[in-house]
Amino acid sequence: MVTKGSYIGAVEIGTSKVAVLVGEVLGDRRLNIVGLGQCSSRGVIKGDVVDFKAASDCTHAAILAAEQRAGVKVDAVYLAQSGSHLSGFLHEAGVSVSSADNLVSREDMEQVMTLARGKELPRDRTIIHHIRRPFRLDGRTVADPEHLEGQRLEVGYWTVHGNAAKVADHIHIINGFTLRVEDLVLSSLASAAIVTTEEERSNGVLVLDLGRGTTDWALYVDGCCLLTGVVPVGGDHITNDLSLGLRLTAVQAEGIKLRYGRAGIQAVGKGEKIWLNGDFAIGDKMLSRLAIDQIVSARVDEILGVVKKQAGPWLRPEQIRSGVVLTGGTAKLPHIDEAAARVFNLPARVGEMPAWVKDELRDPGCATVLGLLYYGLHCRKTRAAAPGRGSRWLRTLKSYLVPA
Repeated sequence: MVTKGSYIGAVEIGTSKVAVLVGEVLGDRRLNIVGLGQCSSRGVIKGDVVDFKAASDCTHAAILAAEQRAGVKVDAVYLAQSGSHLSGFLHEAGVSVSSADNLVSREDMEQVMTLARGKELPRDRTIIHHIRRPFRLDGRTVADPEHLEGQRLEVGYWTVHGNAAKVADHIHIINGFTLRVEDLVLSSLASAAIVTTEEERSNGVLVLDLGRGTTDWALYVDGCCLLTGVVPVGGDHITNDLSLGLRLTAVQAEGIKLRYGRAGIQAVGKGEKIWLNGDFAIGDKMLSRLAIDQIVSARVDEILGVVKKQAGPWLRPEQIRSGVVLTGGTAKLPHIDEAAARVFNLPARVGEMPAWVKDELRDPGCATVLGLLYYGLHCRKTRAAAPGRGSRWLRTLKSYLVPA
């Protein structure tokens, strides 16, 4: 439990960058961000560690920079989790109310929650989150069934799990800096915590975190996270499409995307021609603005379409009154909110940071690491997790957590 004067850390090991924050928890449960460290990511592709030493070096550099700026050392951090190896499933259970007067007891609630979390996973998988859905008592949804009268109590969990070896790689990187991982947090949940309000989640909202290598998403209905998912496609794929379609190097294509990329074909500038470099040197050439729009918008629509397909029948407009909220580095593409509104047939906007966030952290690409700190400060006691969860996933990963 966080106490007055304590410090919490957050680490996101992403495809484009490693971001680390150190926050001081003040007595009135406010958070003062005292340290920031960032480093270009190496050895990470689509959220997976492919070069342990390179990933460790840049992560440790970011941690050291954050601690030096904060002037303190942290003992433990909250660690973001993403990657195509993550999956989720819904598991439900029900019990008969045990008391003679048909009043639900705490024991009934604990029993049905234990059963709903009890589905076994293969040995090579480890649980990241058990996300509880609302209780149902005799078929009606109730927030807290204790002391209510009924005969049948049911509950379900959306369980997110990942490849144990890949999760262990991330933990091992943190342990290598003599830090402890306090908890693993799904990137989409962290981002949602910082770019949406409690009211928006209660009204229903779809949150998309569009990163460089992956797109993480979470769907909230009636204040609860119903579904999560990871699409192994992100901003790098837009760059690659531009490189192939316009016959550019990866560096040139990335520059064109950042300067001219738009997530939709626009009437303004449609017939415009732009120079690749603008220096008129050998190799400089003119490019069609329309061709750039067509390539970028096609890939953006594809990414959003995959999310829509994954969410499937749960994506009902009447349940998602707050629409779609976009964040992550790729969400900075102009007109991406219009593309999302078109694909999902819902209102859409790019998420904004709370007013207390400093200017240097207001970039959409900082949403996940900020959400990790928010999670550490506010969300632990409200998060529906299995008793002893921490020790459980550490036991699961024990065989993988060996010195490199």
